[in-house]
Amino acid sequence: MSAAPDKARPAEPWRQRLIRSLLYGRNVDRTAKARARVGFAMLAFAAIYAVIGGRLVMFALGADGHGGRRTASQDAIATARPDIVDRNGAILATDVKAPSLFSEPRRIIDKDEAIELLSATLPDLDTAEVRERLSSRKGFAWLKREITPQQQQEIHRLGIPGIGFLRENKRVYPTGNEVAHLIGLVNIDNQGIAGMEKWLDNNGLADLHRAGFATDRLQRPVELSVDLRVEHALRDELLKAKEKFHAKAASGLVSNVKTGEIVAMVSVPDFDPNNPKEAHDPDRINRLTTGVYEMGSTFKAFTLAMALDSGKITLNSMWDARGNLHYGKFTIHDSHPLGRYINTKEVFTYSSNIGAARIALGQGVEAHKAFLAKMGQLQRLRTELPESASPLVPRRWGELNTVTIAFGQGLSVAPLQAVMGINALVNGGYLIPPTFLKRSEPEAMALAKRVVKPETSDKMRFLMRLNAEIGTAKKADVDGYYVGGKTGTSEKIVNGHYAKKRVLNSFTAILPADNPQYQLLIMIDEPQALKETYGFITSGWNAVPTGGAVIARIAPLLGIEPRFNMPPSDRLILAASRLTQ
Repeated sequence: MSAAPDKARPAEPWRQRLIRSLLYGRNVDRTAKARARVGFAMLAFAAIYAVIGGRLVMFALGADGHGGRRTASQDAIATARPDIVDRNGAILATDVKAPSLFSEPRRIIDKDEAIELLSATLPDLDTAEVRERLSSRKGFAWLKREITPQQQQEIHRLGIPGIGFLRENKRVYPTGNEVAHLIGLVNIDNQGIAGMEKWLDNNGLADLHRAGFATDRLQRPVELSVDLRVEHALRDELLKAKEKFHAKAASGLVSNVKTGEIVAMVSVPDFDPNNPKEAHDPDRINRLTTGVYEMGSTFKAFTLAMALDSGKITLNSMWDARGNLHYGKFTIHDSHPLGRYINTKEVFTYSSNIGAARIALGQGVEAHKAFLAKMGQLQRLRTELPESASPLVPRRWGELNTVTIAFGQGLSVAPLQAVMGINALVNGGYLIPPTFLKRSEPEAMALAKRVVKPETSDKMRFLMRLNAEIGTAKKADVDGYYVGGKTGTSEKIVNGHYAKKRVLNSFTAILPADNPQYQLLIMIDEPQALKETYGFITSGWNAVPTGGAVIARIAPLLGIEPRFNMPPSDRLILAASRLTQ
């Protein structure tokens, strides 16, 4: 009997055949292919774990997290500032990179240990504040800004999890105290808080920060009008004068009379902007812009210019100075009484209070007020520097006010205001707003306003030169530079009364007087009498010789060539302008 044939296998559905063909192909050993796929999966998982392990090692070495780095980096870039340079390109302020210490509180394992280790490296660390920051649940918190590279290295060796470093922009001032009051300073976030630094933020830099455009590569240096060489010479002489005359303070300013540019500005005692704590000392204010003072006899220049410009008087007009001028219960007297009639030139050269008072009374109260307002002496002066003070103007301005203001008492102005006005009296009659940025003469003339006639300006230059030839400014007549000037000694008010032994002295000089290019202002606060000054404390014995020493040093730096054997002022200035005396 033959065997029964094998039972036939059921036919495989066509759908399964299609799927098997797509997955395994045809005529392939399914067992071998399964082993290959298992091996490939093992390799893939090994690679993934290797990447994760590598990243963990990177995090451990870097000691900071993505969140902290991203937040802080954006903050650091936002506070980049442009360099500030003087008119010759010398750097006055710049940014450098400095490490700062931050933490990620959520990653701190042992806060007490972290605080103990950090305090050992940073003794000045405020542990209470650090503990409060580490106890927060924030992703990022500053611990110490602007640490040294050595401190960074020591903290890095500690290996504290959640502690990291960020290189920030730090503002540094290579010149230190030299231009402190002009440059100003920044806060810990590199934001301007005083001087030209604050002006930068107020004029678009803060907006660029917020927009993310104020990066190191996108900012051009800011060019100032100041000349660092002149600034240094001026400051050096002022420090010498302050020490020599045992003065409370000293200040000075050099201005270009044709452009209004401030070439140098010094007020000592000053401060080092690299040490911001010094700036909080109230004795270190900028006395040239934030202080207002009675300018003394330098204001007689405005009084005489007002009268000469009106055409009502001439240089030869006569004034009664035979005795004191009594006005109500007040008595006006001269420091050096002549006891006779004096002409307008003598009012200036002998600095006669009586003569100035009579000249101002002859013009009238309203004319006097209008002229000083036109000269910019009755309103707050606005410049790039945010720090400025408003003048102290009498509420009720009567004849007595005109009498005293005529010779520099009863009206207090910022010294920079007075400089602006004197510039107008000697530059041909144009009032030009001062600036701490570079400016050309055409740009200045576009802003200028005529305030006195050209012939009045010629007469004022003649008077100032004459004062250096025969008057109170003789000690500043540096040979070769044809200096002109006017002195001022104002008694300070103490307990409501003028104190004769406490004075603020000023001296304003122009050079050269026949064609002024620059004006110099020197101020010495409360100088003391010396043996060599014969007991005198007036301006001619301290501010004037200080001005002469400054002129001798800065005139060559300003490009003023010396000229010797020059004719006197009446033959050079008056004759050249065809004026009659």
